[in-house]
Amino acid sequence: MNLLTGEFRNSVDEKGRLSLPARLREELAGSTFVLTQGVDKCLWLFPPEQWESLSKKLMDSTSLFQAKARLVQRRILAPAQEVEVDKLGRISVPQSLREWAGLTKECVILGITKYIEIWDAEEYRNYLSETESEFLAAAEELGDLTF
Repeated sequence: MNLLTGEFRNSVDEKGRLSLPARLREELAGSTFVLTQGVDKCLWLFPPEQWESLSKKLMDSTSLFQAKARLVQRRILAPAQEVEVDKLGRISVPQSLREWAGLTKECVILGITKYIEIWDAEEYRNYLSETESEFLAAAEELGDLTF
């Protein structure tokens, strides 16, 4: 798998299907993925190997006896569902996940190197606006980063 990057826009149809951009589909191997609740009101779409790695690390590094661990497990692992890419490059987003993320029509699809985020377009605009000063501060903290 190459790096998944880019920002794209597509719409969820009346049956809850969302077309994955051809550019991202080209980088993904296989046709089955894992879709779950992310943070910041978006959905996360993982290739199976990335999902397996994340869920294993999460379970191996936490205890069922820690309230915060159970909370994260319930919010990220429990709602996860396998989705398949159809012949037209679409995934069916389960209703429970559509409702949680507020996906109504227009969506923003972000390639984040090893996974994909799916946002309601209005929610994403609000997120960018609300976090602008935090982003600038975080970027400033990376001042020593070189490439």
